[in-house]
Amino acid sequence: MLMDMELTEIEAFVKIAECGNFTRAAALLHISQPAISRRIELLERDLEAPLFERLHGGARMTAGGEAFLPFAQRILAAVRDSVAAVRDLKSGDHGSLSLAIVGTLASTTLLHRLTSFRVDYPGVRMALRTANSNEVSRLVRTGEAQLGLRYFEDVSPGLESALVARERLVIVSAQGSAIVSSDARKAIDLAEVPWVSFPVGTGSSGEPFAREMDRYLAGMGLADADRIEIDSLTAQKRMIEADFGIGMLLESAVSEEVRLGTLRLLDIEGFEGSAPVYLVRRTGGYESGAIRTLIARLTG
Repeated sequence: MLMDMELTEIEAFVKIAECGNFTRAAALLHISQPAISRRIELLERDLEAPLFERLHGGARMTAGGEAFLPFAQRILAAVRDSVAAVRDLKSGDHGSLSLAIVGTLASTTLLHRLTSFRVDYPGVRMALRTANSNEVSRLVRTGEAQLGLRYFEDVSPGLESALVARERLVIVSAQGSAIVSSDARKAIDLAEVPWVSFPVGTGSSGEPFAREMDRYLAGMGLADADRIEIDSLTAQKRMIEADFGIGMLLESAVSEEVRLGTLRLLDIEGFEGSAPVYLVRRTGGYESGAIRTLIARLTG
């Protein structure tokens, strides 16, 4: 049965699982919808189990699909590893690498480490792509990226995480805010002000930030502060600029708004917040000389 499985069938299954939609997955794979449906039918026949429930406007994995997904992702990652290993035989000890990174990290000192690496190893082919933290982990897990830089540790099976930095969290309000005084310096000065935050319980990349914010607010005696939950960083900043509330955000995420004068930093006594940045790699994944050197640069 295993020999009957085609790599294209497994690739189609993983893409549909990611998209939740046959039509969108087919477009991303540059094939027709009948073709991708046929691939799934063949795979389901080989596995002797349905992998998806066809719904109006989408698809939902069955229990069999959920059980098969992590193994399918590993198969694709192993194939990508094998291709990279062969290619690196032609390019010497340092080979190539692909890195997925959360976009806001491009405004931190980690970018200097990446720039330094590129200057020191100009022959290395470095492919960069940006994504949110959850997507960074997915890209590494499937082998679409060999390394990832994300916020907060990912303890999922098959991934290894190493702390490489901590980024400062800042408290911000609208410039000229009417809901918080310009001379607010103590936590008590923020007692009646709502906080714009990510929601908890969604599984989104922003949820760890919401939990971290809750922890800091509890330490400031503001555990009961009102929340305005928004699962979009851009929308949060626009709400804060419109003076609906204040926020606790990454310094890199608000640097442009602070520079333009639409947001201002609140210097609250005793508050020193930060968010951890982790390097993620796939357990047992292929690592070229370039990857090992970059890991050393980032973790050293």
